[in-house]
Amino acid sequence: MFGLANLTGIFSQDMAIDLGTANTLVYVKGRGVILSEPSVVAYHVKDGVKKVLAVGEDAKLMLGRTPGSIEAIRPMREGVIADFDVAEEMIKHFIRKVHKRSTFYKPKVIVCVPHGATPVEKRAIRQSVLSAGARKAGLIAEPIAAAIGAGMPITDPTGSMVVDIGGGTTEVAVLSLGDIVYARSIRVGGDRMDEAIVSYLRRQQNILVGEATAERIKTSIGTARMPDDGRGASMQIRGRDLLNGVPKETEINQAQVAEALAEPVQAICEAVMTALEATPPDLAADIVDRGVMLTGGGALLGDLDLALREQTGLAVSIADESLSCVALGTGKALEYEKQLRHAIDYDS
Repeated sequence: MFGLANLTGIFSQDMAIDLGTANTLVYVKGRGVILSEPSVVAYHVKDGVKKVLAVGEDAKLMLGRTPGSIEAIRPMREGVIADFDVAEEMIKHFIRKVHKRSTFYKPKVIVCVPHGATPVEKRAIRQSVLSAGARKAGLIAEPIAAAIGAGMPITDPTGSMVVDIGGGTTEVAVLSLGDIVYARSIRVGGDRMDEAIVSYLRRQQNILVGEATAERIKTSIGTARMPDDGRGASMQIRGRDLLNGVPKETEINQAQVAEALAEPVQAICEAVMTALEATPPDLAADIVDRGVMLTGGGALLGDLDLALREQTGLAVSIADESLSCVALGTGKALEYEKQLRHAIDYDS
């Protein structure tokens, strides 16, 4: 009996996947998060047939730099699958990378989905995971996974508020007794911030930069509030001059980035305010005590917690491992499936 249990333990490679717009993280039962790569696929089209060339880190280096015969795309848009065939290949690649053992054992996979995903989008994600080689595919709502990963006591009869800012969506949710009391998903996230920086530079400095440069600006000197000295840190960037079409180098400072990001930051603040207005009074009282938890890559934007604190008057904290919160929470749902089975959907 002991030998049999050991055997199943060896072959049990059940996994949880955070299929994000920007990054995909894979958590393996008993081992934690063992893979974190960009959700990017590069493929070559020949005679109408797509042949995958690179996935993850290698493919991200090709974004915006490919010749006509090769395409590098993100198969996920705003938290849901935009290109099914390519997404399936990407999931297959990540499952294979993690699941190196013989193919006779198929893993059980739990994937997190945005709260606002439609039944059609959920079915598409489930189908892609099953086609990629899972024996069973479960779905869990992203806000629940984020709250579990941030270590919030969501099974208690008290209100907890989580704001998960991902690449494509921001999920604002109030949780109590292990389920969602109120949730709202807005299509604003890291990608929208990158776009805001690109269009600001085009308008204000007549320079065109790519997505990769915009992302580097955001992660290096990005801020949600005006710096106290009215300027802040600065960095050199390169792009194409729109007036004469030649490459050009220029400088951008934090005050300009804060101005560029004002609109997406305001949209996130408004979503939080709307959620607070819709929260039942007793749970709102709990949120005043506990504050708001920020998770996701977008939570790392400089001074975003301060901007939210100014708008709401509540204590705002950032989760310890905000980038991997959702993957850790989905993984915990896999580990403690019995206690959290009401949150995992295996058959929609």
